Amino acid sequence: MTYPFALLSLGMNMARLGLDAQVVVAERLHLLAKGDLTAGVEATRMVAEKMLAMGEANARLAQAAASGRLDRVGPEIVKLYGRKVRANRRRLGK
Repeated sequence: MTYPFALLSLGMNMARLGLDAQVVVAERLHLLAKGDLTAGVEATRMVAEKMLAMGEANARLAQAAASGRLDRVGPEIVKLYGRKVRANRRRLGK
């Protein structure tokens, strides 16, 4: 059973993730538009990070499905992506 405050917390985490992701996309587009060596490094890093994050999310989904706890994996995945996006935001904001 999902409690209303848990849904509110999930919604707030998803909103923060969405806003942070917008900032990261803008920063990356600015960096990629330069077209220099750092742009190539960032493009490679971006693809590698996305593949690793997708693998982690799939592993958590599989683990939750095997244990019958699919109702609890959503917030966990949002937190996972949130940490990664915030790390990129800090790194790109320097």
